[in-house]
Amino acid sequence: MIGTMEIVLIVIAILVLFGGKETSKTVKKIGKTINEFRKFKV
Repeated sequence: MIGTMEIVLIVIAILVLFGGKETSKTVKKIGKTINEFRKFKV
């Protein structure tokens, strides 16, 4: 299972890799993905 710390580290890595312009879009996609994982777990 992916824990909260792993998700945070992945988000930080993505933000560093993609920089400022794509950050907001990327964060939204990550949020949607996390919500889908939570729904799938239940």
